[in-house]
Amino acid sequence: MSQPFTISLDSLMQPLDFDAMREAATSGGCASSSCGSSAKPDDMDEATWDKIKDHPCYSEEAHHYFARMHVAVAPACNIQCNYCNRKYDCANESRPGVVSEKLTPDQAKRKVIAVANEVPQLSVLGIAGPGDACYDWKKTQATFSEISREIPDIKLCISTNGLALPDHVDALAAMNVDHVTITINMVDPEIGAKIYPWIYFNKRRYTGLEAATILHQRQMLGLEMLTARGILTKINSVMIPGINDEHLIEVNRWVKERGAFLHNIMPLISDPGHGTHYGLTGQRGPTAMELKALQDRLDGGAKLMRHCRQCRADAVGLLGEDRGQEFTLDLLPEEVVYDASKRAAYREIVAEERGDHVRAKEQAVAAVRRNSGDGHAILVAIATKGGGRVNEHFGHAREFQVYEASAKGVQFVGHRRVDAYCMDGFGEDATLDGVIAALEGVTHVLCAKIGDCPKDMLVAAGIEATDAYAYEYAETAISALYAAATAAGGDEKAVA
Repeated sequence: MSQPFTISLDSLMQPLDFDAMREAATSGGCASSSCGSSAKPDDMDEATWDKIKDHPCYSEEAHHYFARMHVAVAPACNIQCNYCNRKYDCANESRPGVVSEKLTPDQAKRKVIAVANEVPQLSVLGIAGPGDACYDWKKTQATFSEISREIPDIKLCISTNGLALPDHVDALAAMNVDHVTITINMVDPEIGAKIYPWIYFNKRRYTGLEAATILHQRQMLGLEMLTARGILTKINSVMIPGINDEHLIEVNRWVKERGAFLHNIMPLISDPGHGTHYGLTGQRGPTAMELKALQDRLDGGAKLMRHCRQCRADAVGLLGEDRGQEFTLDLLPEEVVYDASKRAAYREIVAEERGDHVRAKEQAVAAVRRNSGDGHAILVAIATKGGGRVNEHFGHAREFQVYEASAKGVQFVGHRRVDAYCMDGFGEDATLDGVIAALEGVTHVLCAKIGDCPKDMLVAAGIEATDAYAYEYAETAISALYAAATAAGGDEKAVA
């Protein structure tokens, strides 16, 4: 088994002891930061790997180590989506379009520098609204220009609905923005008319089929222009049962043909309390297993992103966490000066840890493939603080990362958000019922610690929970678990 990486991500947020970090990171046998390059997939060219290796959204492996930050400088929007209401805000909610405070470009620069000085994991700055980054272009451009001068090594990203995108592709390329996310929910305007009530284009409002047709044409044009310039694109699609769920198979084919790097299928969020059209009219979102089933059907098409957290437009931190409330304007110093030392030291240490992780993952995947004689599969949920380790207490987990072990090896397939079961030493049965419901289809839970009561309740629900693999890499722990299940006869509950 690998030696535990004893420096938690929580401790990395505090003043850093780099000697201790280096000792912990090299405990698995990697003696040089250069070994981090071994994380590059064999089928990926060096130029692409260099763009994505530290980007938590474009690399599933990187999301264990690197953080993103969104600055809410672009409130204006040129379309209306039936799943969006940008007026609603709750500091504890993660949902696209939600922000606690809007920023000017100057305020954004001050906030980004403050975050970069305190969050060494920060590698990516994005503008994701809360409106549209391309429509509110002057603010987007001013923000990127200011920040890239102060922090030249930070990656720049935008998210857009694509309607105004073709007008700004040249400018994006000139600013070295090499990652763009486009939300594309349809390639058939008949379906698009059910998702978008109106768009605003060329100083005129369009509705219905005409609006959806224009949007579709502009999205495809923008995607093709980005591909031609070598800018990586991620396509976000919201899965809306009964409206575009089956159609997303066609969307996947279209975006792959036009050079999309990733396709991210996201579940519709339709809580009536958010005040969206879909929420108020009873349109349901997909279950976790419905989402996984669609993603599985798309295997072999455009490469899928499965680790998306549907971030707020002012999110700060690792995927799966949001530290935005620690960096509101009233908490920031008036004068901030960028200190690059923490981020540089963190990247050096993480390079060492990643090399060890890659080797451990390769060994684990090979072992699972060897042990998959009967072809059975299990879904395993991991409680983690980051670093790809089983390192979170069950009662403290606010999400579980889900992996599938099968004849294909060990694959990350998604995450499940939950309310923390243990609050100040007390657990609520109702909360645990919600956790169990969120773990639909999962057969095993691995965590750093779990009490007898929740463990027994999980067993009663058909889920085995254990802390026997605490602080192991997720893949290493799952490989050992899978081998044990196979040795016992492979009669664990199979995943459809």
